[in-house]
Amino acid sequence: MDIGTLEEDRTVGTEPELTEAAMTSSNLWTDGNALAGPLHDVFRVDVTTAIGRCTECGRTGPMAELRVFDHAPGVVARCPVCDQVLLRLVRGPGRAWLDMRGLTYLQLPVPDAT
Repeated sequence: MDIGTLEEDRTVGTEPELTEAAMTSSNLWTDGNALAGPLHDVFRVDVTTAIGRCTECGRTGPMAELRVFDHAPGVVARCPVCDQVLLRLVRGPGRAWLDMRGLTYLQLPVPDAT
């Protein structure tokens, strides 16, 4: 494939780009409270009250305020300000894949040590 063909493909848009555009422009999302169950299985704490910072726009706030797309094999959480993908979670038999590269940090609530 030559450069000209690559440039033509970019202007038309690839299927993944069209799928992402359709997903982010739709109303198929719920708020970050939808993360409670799937992420509790991984972290064993309530992550809806956790505080995260977006790598794209710097927005800092509770995970409960994210836009969550869960009408697919996995869960995708996006920043409510800039639409940056903050978190992806996919589960398989006996394991989970968690991608949080859209977050600068995730501050989790933990019980006080006694």
